[in-house]
Parts: sequence; structure tokens; C-alpha cells
Amino acid sequence: MSSERPSNLSAEDAIARLRAGNQRYVDGETTGARRDASRRSDLVGGQAPFATVLTCADSRVSPELVFDEGLGDLFVIRVAGNIADDAVLGSIEYAALHLGVNLVAVMGHRSCGAVGAAVQNVDFDGPATQSHIDSLIDAIRPAVQAARAEGDDDLLERSIRTNAAHVATGIGNSTPVMAGLKAVGSEVVPAYYDLVTGSVDI
Repeated sequence: MSSERPSNLSAEDAIARLRAGNQRYVDGETTGARRDASRRSDLVGGQAPFATVLTCADSRVSPELVFDEGLGDLFVIRVAGNIADDAVLGSIEYAALHLGVNLVAVMGHRSCGAVGAAVQNVDFDGPATQSHIDSLIDAIRPAVQAARAEGDDDLLERSIRTNAAHVATGIGNSTPVMAGLKAVGSEVVPAYYDLVTGSVDI
């Protein structure tokens, strides 16, 4: 399986690049590079992102901005609560197998509404509604239960971090693809984005 994968940054180097870009963002020294017409033209024939970022659909969370990256640099998947269903896993596997991406970062964020709904045990499906929102909340509830077992202090923020860690573990152990790629250096790591400071803890 690994011999057919394109070469790409190691997981360690990808983490270092994400951290460096985030530091520029925090410091207000972003380059805004690789976002012009020339870069767009260069990518017509294909892509080679160096990292996959699974994060929340929240409008305040934009990985390309947070990590000061440009077009084609990140393979971004966004879904409320940064959960991983089969479609998300398939997208991650595609990046890993066909683009050679060695790093997946599962990034939760401060004040996440989806995790907050799970903490408050909100039920969106009342007798007069037929929505899919509860499927998101249901996927997050186990992380909230694990965080609650450690106490109620700062439960929301601990649940957000626990959720990212649980999702990262699930992706890393998913078979046959992601679990199999561990042997060739693939990593799945949790991360936390602070809306106030702009910093990302990987």
C-alpha cells in the first residue's frame, strides 16, 4: 500500500509547518502567499496538500487562514463538531492514499456550539421536526460523557478537547487504511483552536 503513495512531507515536518504558520497568524505576520492567479493556474493539473485538517464548520474557523497557508496546501474537511462518519473517513483515506498525506489534524475550537449542544444534552428532533442535527450531537456525546467523568469544571472546553482526541483516535485506528499507514509514519493528532488568541495547540 505504501509503495504506491506519492511522496509528501513527513508527519513531523507537517506539524512543524502548521505550527510555524499558526505562529505567523497569531503574531499578525501572515504572508498570504500562494493565493493569486498564478498559484491557481499551477494547481489546475493536480494537488499536493501536505496535511489534512478535519475541523468544525464554524465560520470563525478557517484552517487556511489559521495556519497561513494558500491554495492547494491543506486538504480541509469541515463538519459541525469535527466528527468523522464514513464519508469523512473516505475523504481522509483519499488524501492519505492518493495524495500521500501523512498527517491528519482533528481540530476542535473554543466555544464549539455542536459540542455545547451535546454538553447541554439538547435534542433538536422534537415532534414537529425532521432534522439530521441530532446525528451530529449523538456522535459527540461519548466524548462529553468521558469529560464529565473527570468532573464538571470547565466541562465545555474539556469536552471540546476530548472530542477532538476521541475522533483522532478513531480515525487513526480505522481499518484497513489509516491503521495500516501507521507503519509508514502516518499520524492522526488532535488540535485545539482558541478563538480569542488565534493559537492552535497541536
